Amino acid sequence: MTATHRRRHRPIIHGGRSARVRPYLTASVGALGLLAITALINRHLAKKAARDNRPRGRFLEISGVRLHYLERGTGEPIVFLHGNGSMIADFDASGLIDLAAKSHRVIVFDRPGFGHSSRPRNVAWTPAAQAALIKEALQRLGVSQALVLGHSWGASVAIALALQHPTMVQGLILASGYYYPTARGDVIALSTPAFPLIGHVISHTLAPIVSRLIWPMMMAKIFGPRPVPPKFKGFPKDMAVRPSQIRASAVESALMIPDALAFQNKYAELRMPVSIIAGSDDRLIDTDRQSGRLHADVIQSSFHRIPGNGHMVHQTATAAVMQAIREAAHAASSRSSRPAKSEDTKALL
Repeated sequence: MTATHRRRHRPIIHGGRSARVRPYLTASVGALGLLAITALINRHLAKKAARDNRPRGRFLEISGVRLHYLERGTGEPIVFLHGNGSMIADFDASGLIDLAAKSHRVIVFDRPGFGHSSRPRNVAWTPAAQAALIKEALQRLGVSQALVLGHSWGASVAIALALQHPTMVQGLILASGYYYPTARGDVIALSTPAFPLIGHVISHTLAPIVSRLIWPMMMAKIFGPRPVPPKFKGFPKDMAVRPSQIRASAVESALMIPDALAFQNKYAELRMPVSIIAGSDDRLIDTDRQSGRLHADVIQSSFHRIPGNGHMVHQTATAAVMQAIREAAHAASSRSSRPAKSEDTKALL
């Protein structure tokens, strides 16, 4: 073959390669365009959710956080801290706020990144960091001592607050908490939107859509074996599946095991009354390995195992949670009114 013939064939070979590459390039551009459209749709839905579910409480500006809180009732203060992926509306729908407000000044927070509270990216929002924020908020509200109730991830924040500021926390009510590190294969999947770069893309595009699709399945798992109660229909699902809240939830999923690892040897330091409550059939957290073990490690604790209930015990066994609150309040009152003994003084040093 002559040089002339070789030169004639080169454009044909090059053209064939371009033809093979072109479909992949077209598909890539199309996929990027679809992701961009999805992100815009999710952004629109997130803004609509915020408009449709206006804040019902007030705000505090603390260390760059716009913290949303709700207050009801009068009396001795009690603070409610919700679980991962949730918000004030969960406690409100359960009826627990109204029950507690009959005898307490109830203060409920949207934790950073949830509900109407902001979540600055320059802070690692560990339980300890959130506890410091809550402590500052309570001081702003004129609260020097309070009972503190935490559900699920909120229980870790409640414990961090009690460990850091034991004189502020008169008593703890810990519902469905995760206290000791265990193997959790689901944590990797739940944490994906928290990954750098790719997580940001996922949380703004695919994650909100997937969350909407699997919402009934998720509710069946967290409420099971009990059905989702009709009162929970008031919970604003559209707020929970916003990109910002999905990312906040993913970060907290990623922190779950490391935080339990950091706390597991500190529970014996708790000196205030501790009331532990959990459903016996929790499908998210092993009740015996978590709440049961915590009860064994905290000698002054009481343990309420609620038969036939799952993770959302405050929704499905609201009266039992209210009884745990009364128990903690009574124990805290008795503890503060009795004269200090030498053993007690030594224990607190």
